[in-house]
Amino acid sequence: MTKLAVVAIGGNALIKDDKHVTVEDQEIALRETAVHLVNMVEAGWDVAIGHGNGPQVGFILRRSEIAAKEGLHEVPLDVCGADSQGAIGYELQQALRNEFFKRKINKKAVTIVTQMLVDSKDPAFQKPSKPIGSFMDEAEAQRRQQEMNWSVVEDAGRGWRRVVASPMPKEIVEFDSVKLLLDAGQAVITVGGGGIPVVDRGDGELQGVAAVIDKDFASSLLAQKIKADLFLIATAVEKVAINFGKPNQQWLDKMTVAEAKKYLEEGAHFAKGSMAPKIQAAIWYLENGGTEALITNPENIGKALRKETGTWIVKE
Repeated sequence: MTKLAVVAIGGNALIKDDKHVTVEDQEIALRETAVHLVNMVEAGWDVAIGHGNGPQVGFILRRSEIAAKEGLHEVPLDVCGADSQGAIGYELQQALRNEFFKRKINKKAVTIVTQMLVDSKDPAFQKPSKPIGSFMDEAEAQRRQQEMNWSVVEDAGRGWRRVVASPMPKEIVEFDSVKLLLDAGQAVITVGGGGIPVVDRGDGELQGVAAVIDKDFASSLLAQKIKADLFLIATAVEKVAINFGKPNQQWLDKMTVAEAKKYLEEGAHFAKGSMAPKIQAAIWYLENGGTEALITNPENIGKALRKETGTWIVKE
């Protein structure tokens, strides 16, 4: 029987390094990632794919800021998220389609521009902390704070930046469409960048908000809702390590939920901006009916699925 996996691909699957950031570079990286995803399909998996979009949204915002100096309107953050979902989704679904075609696999890939409902009363909105966009001088930051109601912070002497909330995802608005396509055997690209954050205005209508949702949390929610057999986080490292970068560094083949929680609580093992949310997302999935979670890099997905590498997170 076909098994179902949610695969959350990180920024390294889109941008390899600071010297390879163009659209063409991104297409090359996604073609490489598509090979590993189609290997999963050949091994008997149906896949729903989430992805990051942080650098891409940053590029869109930067273009918007430059264009504003010539009199064009600036692009709201929620629309930037939608733009990036469409562009990255297009590139990835084309890469998947071409790989399916080469291997004579009768399967399609489709992108759903996905909204994610968040709670307007989420505490994150009271303490925006996620930096986005370009650096500004203090005068520009204060102007935008007054005229555009931005939250701004000074960033370690490098200048001022806008900060937005990072609320928890609550509901995938297009979930029924995602499920329908998965049931039809399609590879579905969804919750891109964590989903476009929207709130209920109170009358049942939705409205976009300036926020950023963690893509691993969004993918974890998706894995819970579709009852995925596997939640796979594809990132920059082959395995997870504790005491990373220290003489007593230890690579982990497997962690229980209890062990993962312990390492998180100790605070010294997983960086807040990188590995910690991945571990938390895996725990959340497993505590809400999930089966197994796996963290590895894209090129080792095949070996990891054969239990030859990667870090597996299990209930006990």
